[in-house]
Amino acid sequence: MAVNGGATGVVVFENVGALAAGPWIYAAVVLSVLLDVFVPVLPSGVLVITAGTAAAAGSGAAAGQVPHNVPDLLVLILAAATASVLGDLVAYRLAWRGGARLDRAIARSRRLTTAQERLGDALARGGGALVVLARFAPAGRSVVSFCAGAAHRRARDFVPWSALAGLSWAAYSVALGYYGAQWLGATWLATAVSFAALFAAGAAAGFLMRRQAV
Repeated sequence: MAVNGGATGVVVFENVGALAAGPWIYAAVVLSVLLDVFVPVLPSGVLVITAGTAAAAGSGAAAGQVPHNVPDLLVLILAAATASVLGDLVAYRLAWRGGARLDRAIARSRRLTTAQERLGDALARGGGALVVLARFAPAGRSVVSFCAGAAHRRARDFVPWSALAGLSWAAYSVALGYYGAQWLGATWLATAVSFAALFAAGAAAGFLMRRQAV
């Protein structure tokens, strides 16, 4: 029974892996990551992990055969990272042009006001670790991008950190899906563990951001 179940799991994930070869998966990742700065409830991280798991299954990584060249993974990382930066820039520019109305909305929220002040201090000191940390925290990316724009922080102070944040998050998410399938095999357990690791990173990032805000 166990052998049959394992074989079924491999077949299922191999079929999913075949879907990753289609261009639609990259378009779906780009659209999801691009929009979740405005709608943080979108499961963009879950989609990126699933795509990484599917790529692993399709390439044979789930069976322990990891190829030296995996261009599909590189495309996934670059697509997710690029979409992340573009989404940040759109939110940043919209907030920049938001004017007094947006300033009043931020002023009504203690959380947003605190985040804006801390982000301004971090960027003024030439450090943007908060931007990278916020990329992993739930809704943190949205808060940071909008606050940076509303505070009229210079793009050259914000964009490089946004790029580093997007690349770090994309690489981490894809790696969770890919290596989860490699280490735990082609099973739903691998995907569940990868999701848990992503949510744990988000919870840790949120905790660190709250501590810094105290």
